[in-house]
Order: sequence, then structure tokens, then C-alpha cells
Amino acid sequence: MDESSPLASSPLSRRAVLQLAGGAASLAAIPSGDALSADAVGTEALPVGSIRLIVNGESKELELDTRQSLLDVLRETLDLPGTKKGCNQGACGACTILVDGRRIVSCLTLASMYDGADIQTIEGLEKNGELHPLQQAFVAHEGLQCGFCTPGQIMSGIGCIAEGHAGSPEEIQFWMSGNICRCGAYPGIVEAVADAARRT
Repeated sequence: MDESSPLASSPLSRRAVLQLAGGAASLAAIPSGDALSADAVGTEALPVGSIRLIVNGESKELELDTRQSLLDVLRETLDLPGTKKGCNQGACGACTILVDGRRIVSCLTLASMYDGADIQTIEGLEKNGELHPLQQAFVAHEGLQCGFCTPGQIMSGIGCIAEGHAGSPEEIQFWMSGNICRCGAYPGIVEAVADAARRT
């Protein structure tokens, strides 16, 4: 910078001037106190709707935000935490459930889309104190380690068997590929699904 320049003797650096200008612009953008009155905040109503779900054989009448995922409704509204929230992007399969007998990832599904649907979660598999055959097979074949993905693996496995895609280890691997096990318990998972398929 030229020593004769008026800015040369200024105590403010270029960075400080930019910071001051940015701060002034931010303050100018904040609405006045009148614009932020209590009446104006939160006046936009949430989109609430009524829905009936049949969850593990029980009918549930719900009033909920129509933007809620089926996963969040199961976990937070119906207190069914067995369905896990993994990636929340439909990539890991931890939230797999059965809807009208079909396996879906519940994190990408709006609950409001399934009014009247029959939903089955991991909590609904046990009958009269007896584990579901696939749950028993997971224990027998050590198809789990940390257990986080296990509910989704089991629900997906039930769907896989019902769809007729459990004829060979390779077929099971292919049709279960949407369910990730970060512990790497895949050999036990495949054996468990194959075993349960033979017994059904």
C-alpha cells in the first residue's frame, strides 16, 4: 500500500473493516421488535391429520403432523423403539418393517400415506412368549453382534422368505443386500434366513 494513502495510517486492517461491514449488514437485516411480537411468532399452523394404523394387530387412531415419517411415528408417538433409526436416508435398512406384508424402509415413508395399513414391527413377532422362527434362527446361527441392525434384518428376512427369495445363499444375499450389518455378521444372517425358510 502507498505510504501516502490515508488508509496507511489507519489502525483498522482490511479484515477488520470487512468484519465491521458484515456486522452492520447483519444488524440491518434483523426486524424491529414490533415485527417479532409474540402474536407473529408461530402463527403458521402445522399440517395435522387423522390417521388409523393397525400396528402389530392393534388399531391406533392418531392425530399427527402429516410430514412425519412412519419411522418417527413408530418410535416417538407409539413408543416402539425396536425399529431403529440408522442412516435416516433409506440406505442401511435398519428401519425395515412390514406394511401389508411388504417390506419397506420406514424412514423414507410418510405415515399419512398408510391410513388403514397393517404394520408389523419387531415387537409384534413374538407369540405367546415364543420367538418367531427367524428370531430363533438368528440366535442359533449367531446372526448378530452389536444387534443394532438386527430388527431390520429380521423384518427384511421375513419379507425375503415370504417373497420366495430364499432358495439359495446367493439369492438370500442378493435380496437382503439393502440391509447393512456394520459388524459383518452376514454369514450368520444368511444361514438364519435359509434355516427359517426351510422350516416354513
